[in-house]
Amino acid sequence: MKIYTSRNRATQKAKNWLAAFCATFLIAGCSTPVQYSKTPLSPYDKHTDVGFASLEDGFEISILYSRYQYIPESAAVATACKAALTSIAWEYAQKQNKRIEPVNDQRIRLSMGRNGLTGVTSCAATAAVKWQ
Repeated sequence: MKIYTSRNRATQKAKNWLAAFCATFLIAGCSTPVQYSKTPLSPYDKHTDVGFASLEDGFEISILYSRYQYIPESAAVATACKAALTSIAWEYAQKQNKRIEPVNDQRIRLSMGRNGLTGVTSCAATAAVKWQ
């Protein structure tokens, strides 16, 4: 039979607080990228989901690009994300039998996130593309 003393209760309380702190820290360590558009996304390939919305003079393209990285390199994912956005935009325009103006990198809204538990780095990007 175990006898509970005030010291045992204090120790147990400290362990509970430590467990709660660790759980909060782990959850807070995971971040998701901000979606700049409410356009529904559909799977495009293994790493990319894409969505399109019509505009008066073109279309808006939104992508969510994610991939596993053992060593986090957000810059590499951001570059791949922008490249995917522009190439998919050109491909979409070609399917519409139209030409588009070049996509300016400065006009791409980009947000990054990383899940430290799974090692997945994610990027959400949105850009307005104009027809020529």
